[in-house]
Amino acid sequence: MPRLSSVTAPLSHQTALGRLSDYLTLTKPRIGIMALFTVAAGYVLGSGFQTNGLVLTHVLIGAGMVAAGGSVLNQLMERRLDAHMRRTRNRPLPTGRISPEEAAVFGAVLSGAGLAYLAATVPIASTCAATLTFLLYVFIYTPLKTVTVWNTLVGAIPGALPPVIGWCAATGWNNPSGAVALFAILFFWQLPHFLAIAWMYREDYAEAGLRMLPITDPTGRRTATTMFLTAVALLFGSLLSVAVGLGSWLYGLGAVVLGLWFLHQTYAFTEQPTDRRAKTVLRASLLYLPAVLALLLIDGYLNR
Repeated sequence: MPRLSSVTAPLSHQTALGRLSDYLTLTKPRIGIMALFTVAAGYVLGSGFQTNGLVLTHVLIGAGMVAAGGSVLNQLMERRLDAHMRRTRNRPLPTGRISPEEAAVFGAVLSGAGLAYLAATVPIASTCAATLTFLLYVFIYTPLKTVTVWNTLVGAIPGALPPVIGWCAATGWNNPSGAVALFAILFFWQLPHFLAIAWMYREDYAEAGLRMLPITDPTGRRTATTMFLTAVALLFGSLLSVAVGLGSWLYGLGAVVLGLWFLHQTYAFTEQPTDRRAKTVLRASLLYLPAVLALLLIDGYLNR
């Protein structure tokens, strides 16, 4: 008996850790962390650097819960599609490690609790922005992924709302121009970012029945053109912050440099639409976003 107990306890411990890891995986923590960085940036900029640590904590907790819950429900709705793709077939739902019923309860509780938490702790405008983000992501964007190649454009809307959630937590319904400027950066950034991903995994997406532009574009010409043009839009969109007074000429200069650098990466893809070039665009996008937001924060701090 002692020997059996000594074996059973570690196994139970490992099982518990495995379940915890699976539940964490359902929340897409890496995406959530990036979203929360933009929420925090939106709050700090909206407050004019007169930050209230308690309010910032509240909005991060609530928005984090809503984002996590939305990710769980997204994977629940796409579990059969995920089973057909190499990059997703080992997720907890396709493998059966987590049941659909468990995921549904987990996602609903996280999302509902997150929205309730926001409603109780931050201005209602922030809660409205979070609710819109959740509804668009789960009930509009997710189903559209099997219907139209325009799903990426639609999905960029909820993807661009996290900094608006933070901004509204600081300002309520007042001074929406700054929120619009932040939204513009995130909206245009997502298009070349996700097109690069879609190109790299186009065969996987096609196997699952997802409708993505690269699947209908074997030469890559339309994908490359769209990627380049949206990078141009991003360059001009990033300057909206200067136009509304959120950033100074110093930020504007830095944004142009970053925008031209990112534009160059997308142009390289137009010349040679390969997986390697798409990965370069993806990496560049992951550097561009935190860099331009950090530049906006530094500029705002120096000119506060």
